[in-house]
Amino acid sequence: MIFFSMLILGALIGFVGAGGAGVVITLLTVGFGVPIHTALGVALASMLFTMLSGAVSHFREGEVVVKTGAVLGAGGVLGALLGAEVSNVMPSEELGFLTALMLLLSAFTLYMKVYRADLLDRIFHVRGELLAGRKLVVYGLTLGFVNGFLSGAFGIGAAAFIQLTLLCVFGVPLLQSIGTCMMVILPISAAGGLGYMMNGRLDLAIFVQTLFGLMIGAFVGAKCTHLAPRPLLKAAIVGMPTIGGFIMLFFR
Repeated sequence: MIFFSMLILGALIGFVGAGGAGVVITLLTVGFGVPIHTALGVALASMLFTMLSGAVSHFREGEVVVKTGAVLGAGGVLGALLGAEVSNVMPSEELGFLTALMLLLSAFTLYMKVYRADLLDRIFHVRGELLAGRKLVVYGLTLGFVNGFLSGAFGIGAAAFIQLTLLCVFGVPLLQSIGTCMMVILPISAAGGLGYMMNGRLDLAIFVQTLFGLMIGAFVGAKCTHLAPRPLLKAAIVGMPTIGGFIMLFFR
């Protein structure tokens, strides 16, 4: 049942082009009664593989700022490992509540990017050139650590936060921010998944069903993206984490 449910969810994720880690956590915990710690580990580890093909594709197209992504990813590894350790000792009830809040915050960030980009630009000035030198290292390691911690502790991909960081702080152009974000998520997912596995929180059977269900479903769903009206896609991008967050908050 987990595999077939993930097939459907994967098709929806592929259709809207969203990562969906938070929705995976919601489905596992609320739908199948999987412990929150296990669900977080499965979601993080699955992201490593589901993001890999996208990151490689963007790299081949020259849409990845490698140096910026490498610095952020390095900080993210440390943050994800620490986040996994913090999550491991956190009570399930509190962890589920905080994960739901983080998912809703991610949904709000996506809403601002999709529907209120003009307001977002006024609040957060988009940097006009790539950040370099010592500032790149200091800011990259620091903000990478913060995003990595959020991912490791709460199992979310933090893609919305990472993209906003790349645009506003590091001056990465919009198109390249997508590929660079995927590059940053790869080491964060690997480190976070490893942290949960070392703490005995990663259920391999659930992980395999989730991974293959998402990958197959996303492949099919992506084929239909160009058929959907743009307003529907925008609503789905924001709606998925919003619904997942509220379900996690009230029904966990």
